[in-house]
Amino acid sequence: MGRHLLLPLTAAVLLLSTATANASEIIDRNAQSVRLGVDASGHALVTYTVGGRVMHVRAWGAVDARQPTTGRPQVRFRKDYSGRDWTSFRNQCRAYDGPKLAFQVAACASSDGSYWALQSWRRTLPNFDGPRRGGLGAWELHLSHWSGPIATLEAWTDWVYGGRYHHLFGRLTYDGQPVYGFSATHVGSPLDSYGRNIYVDTFDSRYGKGWRRENAFLAHRPTGVFCYGFYPSTSRGPGNGAKYRLTAIGPGVTPDVSVTVPGLHDYDPKSSGDVAYEHQQNALQDSIAGVDKKCRVH
Repeated sequence: MGRHLLLPLTAAVLLLSTATANASEIIDRNAQSVRLGVDASGHALVTYTVGGRVMHVRAWGAVDARQPTTGRPQVRFRKDYSGRDWTSFRNQCRAYDGPKLAFQVAACASSDGSYWALQSWRRTLPNFDGPRRGGLGAWELHLSHWSGPIATLEAWTDWVYGGRYHHLFGRLTYDGQPVYGFSATHVGSPLDSYGRNIYVDTFDSRYGKGWRRENAFLAHRPTGVFCYGFYPSTSRGPGNGAKYRLTAIGPGVTPDVSVTVPGLHDYDPKSSGDVAYEHQQNALQDSIAGVDKKCRVH
């Protein structure tokens, strides 16, 4: 596992623009007074205010996700921002009774048994709690539509390099299969509609109190596995904290998923408990890594 270096601002902006273009479920940014409706034909209507303007956005034509393939693009919504005929829209949403969602703004059950949801979170915060420039850190509004399972994001903690650094590892799967893409930039921004980044926030770290963005990185091809070390990449680091929140955009048009795991104390080589835990976690990492060659360092 290589060290994660501080990205210059230009690289961070590139990551923002490229990833945004491939995330078909993004409706808008910094939306207020958000409402969701779904009609009998399977069209969603998202109503919200942004910059003092009321928006009525229709979305349709996609559900769930495809497993990774180079033969077909991932499913994505068709969207209409014109606001035409929104007054004739007849909402038939029923009360939501689906799985609990992170960052939920609105959700409902459609008449065909599928679910629709809106989630809002700050995907593009700068790495290592850096300054928020160039539009980074906006509250993105994401729309999802699904009838089957949602993605599963798993994460575990241990130490790495003989206990010198705190470490995260895990995997992103959908319907029991790995989530991954086929192409990305040199800074880890997906260049196809299948790739997904894992966004890591750290709580009560050297960056300060509360949640702060640590970094973002790709789920690996073809395993969906990831691993990350908290190294002193900046003068303020390392950014290990009391707990970690990992978040990923769902594959296709499925909901975004998030998991929070507790952090660890600094490793004590004289502690039999720490030594046993590290051996246990190393074995777990090896078991999920499979053919992955990037997550072999302990």
